[in-house]
Amino acid sequence: MLFVFSLFRNTAFLLITCATLAVSTAGLAVKTLSLSAQVATLSASAAGSALAQRKAVAKAVARSKSKARLRRVMVGVPLLGLAAAAAFERQDYLDWQQDNPGGTLGDYGCDVARSSAEVMDDVLQELPERVRPSPEMVMSLLPDCDPL
Repeated sequence: MLFVFSLFRNTAFLLITCATLAVSTAGLAVKTLSLSAQVATLSASAAGSALAQRKAVAKAVARSKSKARLRRVMVGVPLLGLAAAAAFERQDYLDWQQDNPGGTLGDYGCDVARSSAEVMDDVLQELPERVRPSPEMVMSLLPDCDPL
């Protein structure tokens, strides 16, 4: 009789353990499927956001290039060009002043000189060789500013 009771107890223990493991496995499977769906949704969302960001950057670059092209064309017309260049420079200064409220006109000139020096080689390489000034000559025309 003790043997039957021991056998029954061990069998019950094994059945309860198997049932617990089966329920745990089912719960983990459901959780895995749920998390996989969330990952897929977030991946698609991230890909869509990256594409939208790329399009926005491309649009901003195209707009900037168009504005620069229009400025070059307007500056090419003698009298209109002088007025346009002055207006563009004034607007650039006012935009710069919003970002740098304590800045002076001299600070703006130094900031523009630093930015111009960074892209000078690229701009000079785009010019035809017969009209291209030397980088040293252009650098000598820029104002002397304290490095940041």
